[in-house]
Amino acid sequence: MIPLHDDNPTSINPIVTVGLIATCILVFFWQLGLGPEGNQRIVFSLGMIPVVLFHETELPSGLDLVPPEFTVITSMFLHGGWMHLIGNMLYLWIFGNNVEDAMGHGRFLVFYLLCGILAALGQAVLNPMSTLPMIGASGAISGVLGAYLLLYPHARILVLVPIGLLLTTVSMRAFWVLVFWFALQLLYSTVGDPTIGGVAWFAHIGGFVAGMALIPLFKHRKVHLLNPPHHTGRGYQ
Repeated sequence: MIPLHDDNPTSINPIVTVGLIATCILVFFWQLGLGPEGNQRIVFSLGMIPVVLFHETELPSGLDLVPPEFTVITSMFLHGGWMHLIGNMLYLWIFGNNVEDAMGHGRFLVFYLLCGILAALGQAVLNPMSTLPMIGASGAISGVLGAYLLLYPHARILVLVPIGLLLTTVSMRAFWVLVFWFALQLLYSTVGDPTIGGVAWFAHIGGFVAGMALIPLFKHRKVHLLNPPHHTGRGYQ
């Protein structure tokens, strides 16, 4: 299922969500401008590599652009291709604006980055000797999805569903869309290699769980969890 949009309006301008999307897009075009070899170098320099993060080895001279600890943040803004970028930004746009609405701009930015950091650490801890760089915003966005599930489970999401060779759209409750998404992450994480298919499944799981755990601390106190249908509360700065 591919989400297209929700029926959950916001009461503030989601400037942080838009800013994060714009930053990821600009960084991606910068990656493209480096060419294939330059892009590969920057992925190894700014991507999160577990074996480097835990100081079991070091990057060659010239690739160590930032301390390994910083890569849990820099890796969030790199993407491996157009579909990787578009998929992540679509999810961030659909679900991020409402979560930002429930927190306010500053809290949402801290929440987003913290979920991304915890997601990256979750992937690294479970596969500490991996030499593959992890990049992408999906860990942080998974945290946004976890928060949305607890905030607006009754919101309606229009999703694109393949049926054989045909595509159709269906309106579903956010609860079922997000639970199905999370179940897929759990399923794929049990296949074997935690980076099978080039996807850091445990980062998705860790980010989602982090988002659910942190939302009670970051939402404004007047915003309730498990909002009824079409209830969006207020926006807070």
